[in-house]
Amino acid sequence: MTSDTHPLYCLLVDDLEENLLALEALLQRDGLICLKARSGEEALELLLVHDVALALLDVQMPGMDGFELAEYMRGNERARHVPIIFVTAGSADRQRRFRGYEAGAVDFIQKPIEADILRSKAAIFFDLHDQRRQIIAQRDELATLAGALQAADRRKNEFLAILGHELRNPIAALAAGLHLLEKREGTEAARDIRGRMDRHVHHLSRLIEDILDIARIDQGKISLKIQRIVLQDVLAFAVETCQPTIEAAQHRLVIDIADDPIKLDADYARVVQIVSNLLSNAAKYTQPGGEVRLTVRTVDGWAEIEVADTGIGIAPDMQARIFDLFAQVKRSTGDAQDGLGIGLALVRQLVALHGGALSLKHSAPGEGSIFQVRLPTVEALVA
Repeated sequence: MTSDTHPLYCLLVDDLEENLLALEALLQRDGLICLKARSGEEALELLLVHDVALALLDVQMPGMDGFELAEYMRGNERARHVPIIFVTAGSADRQRRFRGYEAGAVDFIQKPIEADILRSKAAIFFDLHDQRRQIIAQRDELATLAGALQAADRRKNEFLAILGHELRNPIAALAAGLHLLEKREGTEAARDIRGRMDRHVHHLSRLIEDILDIARIDQGKISLKIQRIVLQDVLAFAVETCQPTIEAAQHRLVIDIADDPIKLDADYARVVQIVSNLLSNAAKYTQPGGEVRLTVRTVDGWAEIEVADTGIGIAPDMQARIFDLFAQVKRSTGDAQDGLGIGLALVRQLVALHGGALSLKHSAPGEGSIFQVRLPTVEALVA
């Protein structure tokens, strides 16, 4: 059966127009396009353009005859695999047939042509061509899947290596802290040690929660606790959560938020997670003393949250993959920044669960980045 989107082409070559029209009428079927040529030269031009399933060549033509055309076809990379049936009005003696098969023919048909015989023979080659096309498509699909699996395997290995690094450092710090506490218990230094240990525990918890959230979303096990919230309240808590990270890097935080309350039907904790993740990323990928800007506006019923930084920016070849799982922006030295490369992938999925969209509005190496989150407001949902 021929696919509607992939027509079959049959090449008909005869110096007489009436013979071409008669062959076309005999072969007529759904999805078949007959390419008609009145000379060998015209036929070669058509073969350069179309993927032909079968060629019917008249043996006796002025100039380049059918045998010569077949020899040219066998010498052409594009046409050498096209099956050829010779159509002849003369006697097909042994010598004539030998020359035809030597030129690449698969069969001879005598004139006057028996319609049923022509159709049945042509149908075999049309079906074979369809099967060959399907096999090629399946081969290409398998090659694509194999490439995707190899890429996924590389990302998995990179993720495991990064995960080991991310877990090893805080665990080593916790072990060192316990050792120091044994020696300094009851001293002022013990309080600082516990504070550092607490930050490492928080970091570990955040890593594990991110990993679990990705798994929950992929398995469809995450559910939002939707309630009426005021976006300004959410943003204030998100900023408070990220304040230590921003201050530690000596960044200047600029906040520009509309005064009128922006109401959303959303999961308070998840929106905090979305914004704090973007703010933390901005701080992490910005050199000490840079600027992080949080801007919020409503546009046509949508809350637009933008997080901008003056950081290292994202290379053009990386921008299309920045929201992929395990994708990480590289430093100028070629090393990845700390983290598992799942933050933006998680944010994108959480935003999508809210019926919103996450995009990279602008980024360039050395110029920083601007990420934009669009979430529907209550007014948009009512409308």
